[in-house]
Amino acid sequence: MSEALVSFLVEQLGSIVLQQVEQNVRLVVNVKKEVQNLTLNLETIQDVLADAERRQVKEANVRRWLNNLKEVSFEINDVVDEWSTEILKQQIEKQGENAVVPKKKVCFSIPFRCFCNGQVHQIIFRRDIAVRIKELNEKLALIHEQRKFYKFHHNETEIEQPVRLKSFSIVDKSGTFGRDYEMKKLVSQLVSENSEGRKKPLVISIVGLGGIGKTTLAQLAYNDDEVKGCFQTRIWVCVSEPLVQIAVAKAILEGLNESVPNSNELETYVQRISNSIEGRKFLLVLDDVWDSDHRKWEPFLTTLQCGASGSRILVTTRIAQVASAIGTTSDHTIKLEELSEETCRSLFYHIAFFDGARKESEKFEDIGNKIVKRCKGLPLAAKTLGSLMRYKNTIEQWEDVLNSKIWELQEFEQQVFQPLLLSYYDLEPLSKRCVLYCATFPKDHVIYKDELIELWMSQDYLEVKGGNKERKIVGQRCFENLVMRSFFQDFEEDWLGNIARCKMHDIVHDFVQYLTKDECFSMVVKGGNERMELPGDEVRHLSLMFAPKGPFPVSFLNCKSLRTLTCFQSKLTCIGVELISQLKSLRSLNLSWNSIIEVPKEIGGLIHLRYLNLSRNKELKELPDSLGDLYNLQTLRLEYCSELVKLPDEEAMRKLTKLKHLNVWGCCRLKSKGIRGLTSMQELDVFHLNGYKGADKEGTSKLEDLKDLHQLEGSLSILHLQSVEDASEAVAACLGEKRLSELDLDFSCYMCGGGDRREGRGHIDMEILTGLQPHRDLELLRIWKCEASILLPNWILSLHKLKRLHLAYFDNCELLSGPLGKLPSLETLEFRGMNKVKKVGVELLLGVDDEGSSSLFPKLKTLEFSEMNQWEEWEGDFQNNNIIIMPCLSSLEIHGCPKLGTLPDFLRNTPLQTVVISYSSILSDILEDKTSEQWAKISHAPHINIE
Repeated sequence: MSEALVSFLVEQLGSIVLQQVEQNVRLVVNVKKEVQNLTLNLETIQDVLADAERRQVKEANVRRWLNNLKEVSFEINDVVDEWSTEILKQQIEKQGENAVVPKKKVCFSIPFRCFCNGQVHQIIFRRDIAVRIKELNEKLALIHEQRKFYKFHHNETEIEQPVRLKSFSIVDKSGTFGRDYEMKKLVSQLVSENSEGRKKPLVISIVGLGGIGKTTLAQLAYNDDEVKGCFQTRIWVCVSEPLVQIAVAKAILEGLNESVPNSNELETYVQRISNSIEGRKFLLVLDDVWDSDHRKWEPFLTTLQCGASGSRILVTTRIAQVASAIGTTSDHTIKLEELSEETCRSLFYHIAFFDGARKESEKFEDIGNKIVKRCKGLPLAAKTLGSLMRYKNTIEQWEDVLNSKIWELQEFEQQVFQPLLLSYYDLEPLSKRCVLYCATFPKDHVIYKDELIELWMSQDYLEVKGGNKERKIVGQRCFENLVMRSFFQDFEEDWLGNIARCKMHDIVHDFVQYLTKDECFSMVVKGGNERMELPGDEVRHLSLMFAPKGPFPVSFLNCKSLRTLTCFQSKLTCIGVELISQLKSLRSLNLSWNSIIEVPKEIGGLIHLRYLNLSRNKELKELPDSLGDLYNLQTLRLEYCSELVKLPDEEAMRKLTKLKHLNVWGCCRLKSKGIRGLTSMQELDVFHLNGYKGADKEGTSKLEDLKDLHQLEGSLSILHLQSVEDASEAVAACLGEKRLSELDLDFSCYMCGGGDRREGRGHIDMEILTGLQPHRDLELLRIWKCEASILLPNWILSLHKLKRLHLAYFDNCELLSGPLGKLPSLETLEFRGMNKVKKVGVELLLGVDDEGSSSLFPKLKTLEFSEMNQWEEWEGDFQNNNIIIMPCLSSLEIHGCPKLGTLPDFLRNTPLQTVVISYSSILSDILEDKTSEQWAKISHAPHINIE
């Protein structure tokens, strides 16, 4: 980790001197020389860090040397960041002064003579910076001199950089290797009838070493079709350690989709569980259980007896005593043994050579087989080493792995750590820091990729020349690199097929926690009012878990160098002034899912803060104007702060020149006029036009407030478009200049229950749509509750990359028409709530005045109609046999169309795979007759579901 930190500091020191020159700010005498000395010493140390990182595992004195280097490096980072922030602050203040007098030429230089009232402050500040840099230089010089005693080797190893791959599916296939027998046995025990005739659920346990595949086997069984069909309810709970009974109870209730009580009493939770599962046949998976105290499990086992006969509890654990404590008999214990060498070899080569895609695998076979022996039958080890070797293209590189001294290390508690360490050392310094940061998350935590990249950015891990957008690209590539090296798993994709969420295997989590045991600390808050002390100032990242309702139960006096503070499953009600005064080095503050009522004005004192997450604090009503003093803030997340009305005022918001990500989804009452000053914004999820329905419009936004947000990209929802009275405002928004990939235009606000419907707006609504022409690269478009009688403006044909189109609740639309069939990339088309439409005809395919086309909807795969109460007839046939209609259509869904009685003939010639029809009584009755003409149009689809 020191490698990346030192590398960043070298660049940071170089840029600060350049900033001083560009801003024409005088340096205190000799400061420039001190900075140059710092840089030279860091560059010399940087040249031996790769060797030092490897040796620290076995050599305690090297580890101490590296820790001392890290401490000084963090201090240098803080000082330089303060220096840089002060320059930025002066620049913003000067811009504000010049903005007051428009005729005066704006000047970005800040000559010393111009400081007026701030002159004394600047003298004191620069003198303080000079003294601190001199002191740090002395500390670093000593560390620089000490390096000679260790006779480090200079960096020679070239880091392998994997190519970007199209798919990550190979990562998920490895779970099936060598476990067929265990899988059949487990499924059989899960679905078989309870022959003992007892009411309490049968407990089945999977026992085995870490990395042996217990969770993978449980997942395979949990998602097996036969198992899914056998249970009314399935619940997955990751337990891990330490066991917190209320946390387990909460997870069970969430799995049951039940509300979670606001209580600290276990009895309240188990009673609600009892009521929820009574008479229901359930499968409960308790994954990664460590605690073998039967008394802690007794309340759950007693409560779960309320379920129906045949219910099951499936436990995964590394400890045999746990299985006995939870009530598993030997007959129902599946002990996972190590994979055979042959199976392990198959898994290793499957990943190393992309499932046999590379023909040159034979030349590596002898060395590869020796490497496989190092896996000792552990699937995770084979998977990790396979992921490492796929980027090694020469015999010499394979031999280096086989003969690495890491295999000789005896310090590790778990054998699988050795291959993980090999893979870790093969990463570039930047990726090392990024993967180690994941130690701040709890086990089995769902990691959102975009949030993870924002957190990496907040710690300056992705700092490169080229600005924030370049850092985002670096973060994406770093994430993909870690995925391909098997540091992440359990992927969930977005609609484009990109990874949106993932998890980290519990052994990998143990590994990164092992490497960061002095730097990352997780604290489980115990009951009572007693304040807890942190272990010491070496902790940089703190995760606080299960904090009860009230103030922070922790004193930070011993931990003033903290850079990350995150709360998980907590109910804190306030951010104390004392906390802010003690955490001046904080870069990331995540207090989401708490009960914060107020943010104190002192928050502006956290000058290093880059990431602030206050999401789902449902009683929070406003943010103080002092938030504008967070000059380095990059990300502000406020999702589902449902009572939030006010952001800082416009003047304060303009100072947030580094803010790139603002998330306000679910803040239905928010008045967000100050957003127009955030000209560096790259991500804005929601733009509210009139705050809350019927509310005072003072301080609310207009469409033209989007005009200067030229860097916006990604996804944007614009809500309350019905409040726009002048259609020219839509043109002023300049949406066509913003490279959005997803656009949601909502004339009401579906997330907050809609707004008052206004009659006679059809013409102006269409003018607004016309003015909101998006960028031609748009891939997804949704339009809700538009009063226009025509579906879409003419610019729809310019969207050559549009893949998904959703149109809903056009109350005045009587005809589904438009040249939608000509959209070359459209894959999904959905109509909902078109209640005046009685007939769908060829106009949907060609438009009203179209002369014809050889292929219509050439890439459409999914077509859906829903909630169309008056729709009676669907035609779409042509005299011209040369027209090909929907040649890729695979899915057709019709829901809530009770009057529809016909389907078009062209469906016979589509490659339909799935047809779903529900709450459409006339059509459903007709299709009951398998000899009917309508049935013949869809009968070729292998999967037809009619309800």
